[in-house]
Amino acid sequence: MLVLSAGEVSSLLDLDALVEALASAMADLSAGRASVPPRVGARVDDRDAMLAAMPGYVPSLSALETKLVSLFPQNAGTDHPTHQAVIVAFDPDNGEPAALMDATYITATRTAAGSALATRLLARPESRVLAVLGTGVQARTHAAAIPRVRPIDEIRIASRDLDKASSLAAELTARLRIETHAVPSYAAAMDGADVVCAPTHTVDPVVRRDHVTPGMHVNSVGYNVAGREVDAETFRDALVVVESRAAALAPLPSGAPDLIAAIADGIIGPEHIHAEVGELVAGTSPGRTSPDQITLYRSVGVAVQDAAAAILVLNEARSRGVGRTIDI
Repeated sequence: MLVLSAGEVSSLLDLDALVEALASAMADLSAGRASVPPRVGARVDDRDAMLAAMPGYVPSLSALETKLVSLFPQNAGTDHPTHQAVIVAFDPDNGEPAALMDATYITATRTAAGSALATRLLARPESRVLAVLGTGVQARTHAAAIPRVRPIDEIRIASRDLDKASSLAAELTARLRIETHAVPSYAAAMDGADVVCAPTHTVDPVVRRDHVTPGMHVNSVGYNVAGREVDAETFRDALVVVESRAAALAPLPSGAPDLIAAIADGIIGPEHIHAEVGELVAGTSPGRTSPDQITLYRSVGVAVQDAAAAILVLNEARSRGVGRTIDI
């Protein structure tokens, strides 16, 4: 079995290649070709946390894997990431364990790549202003991913901590060579933005209908089992796209808490979900139909995304001779 560290994984995973691989994976998922059982999560109630198991098989990529991922929101601001994970990749021909790799970087990057794919499918082509709500790992990966698919020339960072937002803005300006600045509120970040990315662990909504303007595209990827990242009125007025209807509507802690809450409150029904990403990729469902339409991608993460990332890493590691081989 090949063993790959976090540093090795990050050096091997190409973001542009991952966006393309995700398009194939999501199309497989929506067409029923991929095998993705419901995510199993064990709640750690005293920490508002969970440990999830996510197996998946993507035939078009010859990718078979399972991920174990912990989500500990209270780690925010500490030395430990909120998401920590490992992936075991298997040979789809004979079932042999092929690789064990750190998946903390994969989880952050494939989530942002999924948002980039959704943005490519849904956001207005001329989108130039990106609002990022939050300052964690996902904020960084989303800020890097969205400009790959839209001509972003301004990024706004909003956080409950303005100092953290300012620090991240300076970091991103230097790294991405895109004008990036901190703003004092989520509303200020969203004012006039074309694309909004919300990777938070908030209890109260950070994406509120009062701040959503015509033509805006929203990527909501955050999670808090007791929280609502997006308010019900935004879901009501948006064209809503998910990775998988079954995954988004799965009982908590696996599903999308804010989407489920909007349905439970009677604001929308399950049929309000317009499409899955894979249906947009395949062309079986339309995307945006007008420049003023509000579009919303609600992500909970699905195993085919991890499988797509893992096979890219594994193939590149074999090509470059990276990693250590161990007997098990």
